[in-house]
Amino acid sequence: MNDAVSTAAVRLEQDRFGQLVLIDAAGQRHVGVQPVQAFPLSAAPRSTSEEALISLLGRDGHELLWIERFDQLDAASRALLEAELASRQFMPRILRLLSVSSFSTPSNWQIETDRGTTQLELKSEDHIRRLPDGRLLIADGHGVGYLVDDRTALDRQSRRLLERFL
Repeated sequence: MNDAVSTAAVRLEQDRFGQLVLIDAAGQRHVGVQPVQAFPLSAAPRSTSEEALISLLGRDGHELLWIERFDQLDAASRALLEAELASRQFMPRILRLLSVSSFSTPSNWQIETDRGTTQLELKSEDHIRRLPDGRLLIADGHGVGYLVDDRTALDRQSRRLLERFL
C-alpha cells in the first residue's frame, strides 16, 4: 500500500490485544500498525484540527499509508486514530522541581507537573534535550517524556536544581 491508495477505501480497528489494525482496500489486515505524526516537537501547534499529516507504519517500519487529513477517514477510524495518538502524546509539563536525590546520574526527581506530583528517574544528562525554541524535553527511565516550556519561568529553586544537570 502507498500514498496513492485512497484512505476512503481503508479502515482502522483495534484487535483484542489493543493493537491498531489497518484493513486495506484489498481486505488485507495489517496488525500492529504504528501511527507517526510528521512534524517535529519544535513545530508550532497545527492551525486546524482536520490536518493530520500521519504515516501509518507496519511492523517492519515501512509506511503503509499516508493520511493528510483526518476527514479522509470514516468516523470510527478517525476516532480510533485520534485516541491512539492522544495516548502516545502524553507529555506532562514540569511546573516545579521539588527535589533531586543526587546531582549525579542516575537520580530521582520529585516534580510537580500539570498532571500532578510525581517522580522521574533521570538516567543520564543526555536524556535532557534542548529544543530549538528554548524548551526542554526530559525523558525518564521509563520512556515518559516531560516538557519544560520555559525554564526561566520556573521558580528559583527549580531553576537551580535544573541548572546542575544542564
